[in-house]
Amino acid sequence: MDAGDLKIFQAVAREGSISKAAIVLNYVQSNVTTRIKQLEDQLQVPLFHRSNRGMLLTPAGENLLGYADRILELLDEAEQAAQEGSPPTGNLRLGSIETAASRFLTPLLAEYCACYPKVRYSLVTGGTHELNQKVIAHELHGALVYGPVKHEKLNYIKMYDDELVLIVKPGEHDMSTLLSKPMLFFEVGCTHRAQAEDFLKTQGVHSLNVMEYGTLDTIINGVTSGLGVSLLPRSSVVQAASRGEVDIVSLPDPYSRLEVGFVYAHGEHTSNALQALVEIMTIPEQ
Repeated sequence: MDAGDLKIFQAVAREGSISKAAIVLNYVQSNVTTRIKQLEDQLQVPLFHRSNRGMLLTPAGENLLGYADRILELLDEAEQAAQEGSPPTGNLRLGSIETAASRFLTPLLAEYCACYPKVRYSLVTGGTHELNQKVIAHELHGALVYGPVKHEKLNYIKMYDDELVLIVKPGEHDMSTLLSKPMLFFEVGCTHRAQAEDFLKTQGVHSLNVMEYGTLDTIINGVTSGLGVSLLPRSSVVQAASRGEVDIVSLPDPYSRLEVGFVYAHGEHTSNALQALVEIMTIPEQ
């Protein structure tokens, strides 16, 4: 078993199929199939369940993927550490809560790419818990999340403060009626759920009716259509409010407090590419 085997195994595990992994790796599909079979023969254990729906990891495969991610990450870091002092290069896998991706991270990445054009970055969006777990598992180098975050395996840097607000259909201002409507969130385990529940209790509402929505635009459209209300950062809805799509209702302190920060793995070598991003993030505003 060598790094090449692990790279192929990791790609199949991530893509869920031999054909998709072959495209990502720019390999012949038969070569990927052969290498996976050879790896399973070497380890004497099946790594995937094969079905018409694709390749699903067995328990043994899930165990191996954790080690493969760590080994390949260390190899990449070792290569970059050997090039210390040279301009950042390589891959940079980033994550972000959706409300911070366009407002904060996208313009920052534009500046970053102008300074370090040899770095290849990718960006995924998700919930805070999901993104934290992906950084811990080395699936991401770092992520913008709601904070503060205190975890022994994560470094956390506060980026900015925001304000959590209630958004409602324009013209609807009766609070008891509004709070009886469904609460539209990105995910059932949304970071704001605890704050929402605490706020509702102060208003005499003791049960939270949650509807799961996928993106910021669908949540805003749902509120505009009268399907429900939502709690979102003011910065992410101020433009929709200016267009008359929603009304913003301020929440009392402490329910309005909101903080966004950047997390990355603690206790390991930080690649040149990631270190350069952290430095740009932490440059004081003039």
